[in-house]
Parts: sequence; structure tokens; C-alpha cells
Amino acid sequence: MNNRCGLLFDERYFHHRIDGVSLENPDRIRNLYSEIRNRYEGRYVRLPAREATTAQIEGVHSPFYLDQIRNHAIKPDPYSYDPDTYLMEESFATARLAAGGCLALCDAVMAGDLDVGYGLVRPPGHHAEPGRGMGFCVLNNVGIAAQYLRDFYQLSRILVLDFDVHHGNGTQELFYETGEVLFVSVHERDIFPNTGASSEVGRDAGEGYTINVPTPSHFGDDEYTFLVGKIMQGVVEQYMPQVILVSAGYDGHADDPISATMLSTRWFGTVTTMLKQYAAESCNNRLIFILEGGYNQESLQASVLASLDSLMAPAAGRVGVMHSERASRILRDHPLKKRWNIL
Repeated sequence: MNNRCGLLFDERYFHHRIDGVSLENPDRIRNLYSEIRNRYEGRYVRLPAREATTAQIEGVHSPFYLDQIRNHAIKPDPYSYDPDTYLMEESFATARLAAGGCLALCDAVMAGDLDVGYGLVRPPGHHAEPGRGMGFCVLNNVGIAAQYLRDFYQLSRILVLDFDVHHGNGTQELFYETGEVLFVSVHERDIFPNTGASSEVGRDAGEGYTINVPTPSHFGDDEYTFLVGKIMQGVVEQYMPQVILVSAGYDGHADDPISATMLSTRWFGTVTTMLKQYAAESCNNRLIFILEGGYNQESLQASVLASLDSLMAPAAGRVGVMHSERASRILRDHPLKKRWNIL
């Protein structure tokens, strides 16, 4: 039986744009939208986007930061707030639609109308901290979704996997002191934002609920499949999440200009199949992807389609995880290896 899949895409996500050159621009997803319509006609439910309310956004972001967004969006210099993250007149409204659309996905999955969902949104969000945006990110979409699931649905075991090549510093900070959101990030080390060391494991009630796995550059499919498989197997068996959220970044692709990680297009389908299996075993198939990075338009489109092919496919056999000595060394030295049985 195919998973009931919901897709969120809306042309209003193109409104956050700048006339100058930026890797984060509407063309990243413009052709992807057309391809989705042609490729998957009749195979998905399209969800309408909606704006997140101020209260929902302030569940993770400070009112002061929201005022900064509004004020800088009308200044002559679009980079007056952050050297990487432009703010234009339409930016805040677009970011609210991105975050609110992810909440619509949450509602549909929690109601049982969908098994899985994918938010093809922009601007991305996982670098946005409680009090500031950065790294192309304005509002933390996955963070707002996780907090909404805590507040509105009273969930207390939410698993967030971030496989963007950059560490999700904003998401980590949002939930660093709680065990109700378990944050796992597999990312390339020593690149922006230069956070996400394995020693960053959470604090107070959240100690042990942040799992960072920084990888050397040039790791590829075998190493990443081994790492995600080992970590998720241990975490899912012990944490038993009620829902799995995915910060789905595609900038670890070998053709992406922004990193030295060497993932193939096929890998993104593989990891999606793995996550479907973990969601089926632990949380009644509740699995929600939210788009983050990916800055080569061709590899981004092909890789997202690989994820969507997997999401819409019938349940498959378990993905085999071959041993990787290089990746295994990272886990052997991890401070949480015994806590989550990830050896």
C-alpha cells in the first residue's frame, strides 16, 4: 500500500527574492514545482499554505527579533540585518507562509489524513535562532512545527533529524534544554555555522537529547548511510518518537557548490526509505520533511524527486547498512554512544 503523501508548495514562496545574486533564490524550486505536477499527478494531496500566527512564531522566536525583521525589510540595503540573509518587503510574509504551511502538514498528519508530508518551502529555517536569523534563514520552520506539536497536540517525544550539510544551530538552540524534542544532526564539520561539535549534547533536562555527528569533508553515501542507520536505529528503539520531523537539506550533494560532502542523488532516496521504515515502526508512519538547503538547481531537483519517489512508493524492505570503518570511528568516540546504543 502506498503512503498517503501530502505536498506543500505555493508560488507565493517565490516572493522572497532579491534582484542581485544569491544562492538562495526562487529558481531553486521553481522548476521543481512544475516537475512535481507532471510527475506525480493524482498521487499526492496538495495542501494549501497558510500564515503562521504571531503567537505560533513567538513560541520559538522573540518579539524583538520579529520587530527586527519588519524594520530591516524596509531598509534600502537588503543585507542590513545579516551579510548572508537578505530581507525585502515580502520576506516576512513569505517566511510566515513557509512556517504556517509546515503547521498545515502537521495538522493533516496528526489527524490521520496523511501518513507522510513534504513542505517544499522557502526561505529555509534551521539556522534561525530564537533571537536572530542567519545563513539564508528567516524563521525556523522545523522549530515552529515541533513547538506547535508540543503545544497544540501535547506531544512529548518529537524526533528531529537534520541531514543538511550545515549544522542546524538554530534548531539545536531552541530545544537544547528539553527532552521533549530529540535533535539529531549529521553535518560536515568546520564549515558554517561552525557549531555542532559532538560534545554539544544538551543541557539540564535536555542533556543527552542533542546528538551531533560532525563528519569530515568528502564523506559520501556509504558513510552517511552507516551513520544515519546506526544512530536512528538506537534512537528510535529507545525514544519511540511520536512523530519524526526532517530538516531535509540537499547541499551535501557532490554537485552542490557550498560543501565538500560527496552524496549522490540516489542517497536521498535511500535515506527517505530508511526514515519511512523508522516512522512505521515507532510513530504510525508520521513523517514530515521540510526543505532546507540545496543550491545547485539540477542536483536539488533530482534529489528532492528521489525523496518524493520514496515517500510515495509502497513499503520496501529494510535498507542494508554496510559497515564503514571511517564512519564507525566517529561513533566509537561519541559521548552519547552508550546512552543511545549507537555503536
